[in-house]
Amino acid sequence: MTLTAFLQNVINALQWGSFYALIALGYSMVYGILLLFNFAHGDIFMVGAYIGFFVASGLLLLVASLGIVGLPSWVVLVVTIILAMFITSFVGMAVERIGYRPLRGAPRASAAITGLMIGIILETGNLALLGARRLSFPALIETTTYNIGGVSITNKKIMIVAVSLLLMFALHQFIQRTKWGMAMRATAYDFTVVPLMGVPLNTVAALTFGIGSALAAAAGILFGVAYPVLDPYMGILIGWKAFVAAILGGRGSIFGAALAGFLLGFIEIFVATIFPSTLRDLIAYSIILLILTFRPHGFFGEAHTARLRL
Repeated sequence: MTLTAFLQNVINALQWGSFYALIALGYSMVYGILLLFNFAHGDIFMVGAYIGFFVASGLLLLVASLGIVGLPSWVVLVVTIILAMFITSFVGMAVERIGYRPLRGAPRASAAITGLMIGIILETGNLALLGARRLSFPALIETTTYNIGGVSITNKKIMIVAVSLLLMFALHQFIQRTKWGMAMRATAYDFTVVPLMGVPLNTVAALTFGIGSALAAAAGILFGVAYPVLDPYMGILIGWKAFVAAILGGRGSIFGAALAGFLLGFIEIFVATIFPSTLRDLIAYSIILLILTFRPHGFFGEAHTARLRL
């Protein structure tokens, strides 16, 4: 593999890993605080992408009807991301309130099955409302390609990686520097005792689901910008792969989930470059299995859950 081909694959892997990392953060946050995996999270990614589609379409229609000329395309994209994240966060909080809160004291298997059923409900609801027809995500920004030393980099890839890193940094700052972030870290440290000290567990749980869902919505919009075809089942495979990234990073580790998401993107891109595409998943996840054999708790996971990891 030449240096040019290597650098081109690095750029592609950074974009692909951005999607996994943003979605994996939601899985890891929920587990780190509530000790359960939200198996409907992949479908929250799908819902966020569809909400972004309708928000973007509505904004473009509004701009056209008002006769606004010369509005930068990035303004529409930024507003779309913010509004879709805000709306999708309430979808996540509704999932927590309706699906998971009544089962908080139930066996984990019950919560896992509930997550799978919520995902099926979201997929079926999408089909019932919109049909099986795929939708094309609006072209919010025009593609510009830069050629640097034989390596092709588009403005969309730069934007996707930059926005993903910005959101991860914002999440880190929120968790480390705000009162609610402190409450989330305290709950992650000891799920049982901290509520007895006045920390409102229900509020922390809803906030955790809301933030995770907002990040999944951002990933859905960025995915729609890069690959502008939406369908009701788009969140299944990418959701499960992001779940693998959350496990690989260490259950409950925010930094680990982000790192593992990018690593998974690198593994998939480079494996597909070297081997036939039909063997991509087999080889990529065999590598992950090998890593987990030597690091069974992931990169930053611990044997016991009562540790401060957020």
